[in-house]
Amino acid sequence: MIRDITYPCTWEATYQTTQGGVHVHDDKLTVTTPVLLWVKALDILLERMKTSNFDFSKLKSLSGTGQQHGSVYWKEGANQTLKNMSSDHSLHQIFESSFAVKGSPIWMDSSTTAECQQLEKSVGGPQKLADITGSRAYERFTGNQIAKINKKNPEDYKKTERISLVSSFVASLFLGDYAAIDYSDGSGMNLMDIHTHEWSQQCLDACAPDLKEKLGVPLPSHSILGPVSPYYVKRFGFNSECKVIAFTGDNPASLAGMRLHQGDIAVSLGTSDTAFLWIQDPKPTLEGHVFCNPVDSSAYMALICFKNGSLTREKVRDESASRSWDEFAKALKTTCPGNNGNLGFYFDVMEITPAVVGIHRFSAKNCRVSEFPNGVEVRAVIEGQMLAKRAYAEKLGFKVLKGTRVLATGGASSNPDILKVLADVFNAPVYTIDTANSACLGCAYRAKHGLHAASGQSFADTVKIAAAPKLAVNPTCEIDKVYGPMLARYLELEKLVRNDC
Repeated sequence: MIRDITYPCTWEATYQTTQGGVHVHDDKLTVTTPVLLWVKALDILLERMKTSNFDFSKLKSLSGTGQQHGSVYWKEGANQTLKNMSSDHSLHQIFESSFAVKGSPIWMDSSTTAECQQLEKSVGGPQKLADITGSRAYERFTGNQIAKINKKNPEDYKKTERISLVSSFVASLFLGDYAAIDYSDGSGMNLMDIHTHEWSQQCLDACAPDLKEKLGVPLPSHSILGPVSPYYVKRFGFNSECKVIAFTGDNPASLAGMRLHQGDIAVSLGTSDTAFLWIQDPKPTLEGHVFCNPVDSSAYMALICFKNGSLTREKVRDESASRSWDEFAKALKTTCPGNNGNLGFYFDVMEITPAVVGIHRFSAKNCRVSEFPNGVEVRAVIEGQMLAKRAYAEKLGFKVLKGTRVLATGGASSNPDILKVLADVFNAPVYTIDTANSACLGCAYRAKHGLHAASGQSFADTVKIAAAPKLAVNPTCEIDKVYGPMLARYLELEKLVRNDC
């Protein structure tokens, strides 16, 4: 990944250098990335592939992904520039003056609290907004970023001919025309009605004027947008028949890369823990997100992120298991599923869901306790984390049914003892997937699916020859008799923790 590039800018006489790919502004809340950084990165990538003798002529289709919630503001006349790219010039030279807003707001930005409050108020409250768009208002979501630009830089907004997400922006570069926003990435904007797959006029009106025209018409995520631009045929040797399939966001692309089936849940156990769900009957709440499914337009995906993941598990390992995973496993095995009723909440940093910080321990009688024995502490942190995942997944419409699989990835997915607790809490078998970059792999799968979707071929049929996930562990027989009641108790105790914090 190319993060930091120094390049000359026509809008400033000096050179700009990003740190970690971003500019953090003086208020510490506004975070942007120069649009030309992404353009230059694509230049570098394609030139390196050409130098390495990559045969672009063999490509039948391509798709891609971009970080969710970032937005790009094309200046009036930019579409003509897209349609008339000269193969004698690099992309960043061609588009040097094509953007009304030079720095794209990205997912790290948290400067739009006022705009979020206004959007929620305009539609009848945060739950009503979630019912429409799949999420309550979030500062990083595109609708609120657009509202801020319109309010604070109205002239830049007026000069904007088209607004793209990062995904549809890069697709536009390949297409040589403005590319449609796909349903899945579009549902992460607080602007799309996830049930009709159309922009919500109520939300559009709350954010900025003439917004529907600036966004274009969203399309299914498997859509063929058209052939690749002649620019790439002439400059890099692409096949002129190569089709550009709609690009999507990184989280939807990861769902495609992990090849979830209906009823599955994927759990990424990393520095932060994330759960991806395939659901048919969405139930948006004030926590977590519901997006349109990137591989099946009639279905949905839900995403829940938990900040306290591996670092929290490692802290308990260090303090209760002599800094050893072997000792951690031994301590876990000294206790039984359900931990004899002992239950804990471990939030070393402010959690997202719920918005709570601190360590909170409860005995079997729901009394607060200051500490647990080592073995109890070890099991409590793992059970608490897994119970939270199932509880919030079910709030969003997920159901554990016969045939449900849990797909585990991330660093902790190599720990069989942690996976055993995961299997028991969900009462479902856990499979592991060997995918270094599920988002990129998902784009390759989607590029192939896009060629065949028009004939009715499903995504599952398209990727059926790919290596299957490996069964890691099955749940203990009748274990739901333990964790079923414990799940309800977890939610009741969480209310106490929320009230105290």
